[in-house]
Amino acid sequence: MARLLSVNVGLPRDIAWKGRTVHTGIWKNPVRGRCRAGRLNLDGDGQGDLAGHGGEQRAVFVYQTESYRHWQDQLNRTDFVHGQFGENFTIDGLPDDAVCIGDRYQIGTALFEVTQPRVTCYRVGIRMNEPRMPALLTSSGRPGFYFRVLREGEVGAGDEIVKVGEANERMTVAEINALLYSPDHARDRLERALRIEALSPGWRSSFEALLQNQTTAAGSGNAGLAPAAALHPVAPGFRPLAVAAIDQESADVLSLSMQDPDGQPLQPALPGQYLVLRLRPTDGPPLFRSYSLSGPLSTERYRISVKIEPNGVAGTYLRKHLQVGDVLDVSSPRGSFILQSGERPVVLLSAGIGATPVLAMLHALAEARSTRQVVWLHAARDRQHHPFAAEVRRLMLGLTRGRSYVCYSRPGSGDKIGEDFDATGHLSQSVFDEVGVPREADVYLCGPTRFMADMKTALASFGVPPERLHVEIFNGSESMTPGIVGAPMRAPHPPEDDANTGPLVSFARSGVAAHWKASAYQSILELAEACNVPVRWSCRTGVCHNCESGLVSGAVAYGPEPLDKPADGNVLVCCSRPIGDVVVDL
Repeated sequence: MARLLSVNVGLPRDIAWKGRTVHTGIWKNPVRGRCRAGRLNLDGDGQGDLAGHGGEQRAVFVYQTESYRHWQDQLNRTDFVHGQFGENFTIDGLPDDAVCIGDRYQIGTALFEVTQPRVTCYRVGIRMNEPRMPALLTSSGRPGFYFRVLREGEVGAGDEIVKVGEANERMTVAEINALLYSPDHARDRLERALRIEALSPGWRSSFEALLQNQTTAAGSGNAGLAPAAALHPVAPGFRPLAVAAIDQESADVLSLSMQDPDGQPLQPALPGQYLVLRLRPTDGPPLFRSYSLSGPLSTERYRISVKIEPNGVAGTYLRKHLQVGDVLDVSSPRGSFILQSGERPVVLLSAGIGATPVLAMLHALAEARSTRQVVWLHAARDRQHHPFAAEVRRLMLGLTRGRSYVCYSRPGSGDKIGEDFDATGHLSQSVFDEVGVPREADVYLCGPTRFMADMKTALASFGVPPERLHVEIFNGSESMTPGIVGAPMRAPHPPEDDANTGPLVSFARSGVAAHWKASAYQSILELAEACNVPVRWSCRTGVCHNCESGLVSGAVAYGPEPLDKPADGNVLVCCSRPIGDVVVDL
């Protein structure tokens, strides 16, 4: 008979880690006497990161003494205490290769159901003083599992664990864990897993993504783990393209049209994607910059549009030195900020140069003679700084259900309301009401940082669901650093101790490059952090794929090897090192 040996709880605390502060509930201590198990938690327990831990599907984490003994042997440790792995229930029995998702157990007066394996993150490595622990737990088939509470009640050390029910589809915790994290995603087993009603929604969506990836033959990689930013990988490298035209769109925006010098077809793009350019100024190392495609979809020409900032090195170089006929090194189209198919209304919301990716979407809608409701909302300073105004008006005429609305913050004396723009001021929630923005629309948002933050707040208040909001950030991506608190916000920059030796690692979207020093960094992720480049991560050991990013050029070596390789053309920055110069899409 399985038995509950210890009930462990703990509230989140702040700890020091690698010069940062981590807010975590990974430290759990045994409870004296009995403890109430509620729908979301045990009394006295808490999680520091509710996005990754806790909640109804992960109310109670369970780990077994059999696995304790395994890790004591593997790690040559004798210092383990109950709660060592951050678990709420330390139990005797119920190994991961025997317990199935959907099994139901009575403990004390409470009733529990198994919902999913544990998802490991870096914090268990901190608790164990072993950074490899997330990968070790997952690869060993000993992750532990979560209960949800079907009936609230009291539990205590010494209680018997009585099985009272099971799911019709029998798949163990270890099987489910391997199905997601190992390279073998057999279709029949994915279909079996999705028939388990008790499987938590997060794991269900991962298996649905893996199944969809097989159906569409979308390619390599783990679609169940890859973040949205990594879902459209392309082959690394650059190709030479000749500048066919240079057009002044506004006071501070240039458009460049490019084509293959030999007339060969270009890689097809999706509306909203961008290109990475490798520029070669004569007085320094190459510059890498990302620019959105702003024109119609074409395999004959790419058009990008560049804002010329007063102190922008790349933009100034293009404006002063580039001529028609010059050849540039250009990547394949990249990015996952793309127009979604379907019949839902579309809102294209931008400010300034943020118009470029949504303009490509508008071209695609107009070319398809879309009957979808399309709303174009744009903010500019004045007519002189309003690129593509005539182009947008022409494209809107081709849409049967299109409407545009333009705000100027500081219109010039010759700017005409009702002709050049619709209102003075800024876009806001009241404008959404006035224009009749449909709340069920897919909203595509791009613009300066402050504008984006204001629009996110306004759209949330207006009632647009988060899953309908698609965001493009020009100078990087949205970071994900779970548990890190109080970290100062700094613009990306080369590390203070950068030396002119070693492979050059360039972060294309952030416009920063630094030399690799094996003595200073364990991974490209650590170098990115030293440069304050926005990054996403969780496990830091090649398990979760949150750090998966595009590899624009170059090659990497892994250490440790990831459990499942990223898609061809992508890289896991948390466990990779450069082999020569590399360019990463961060």
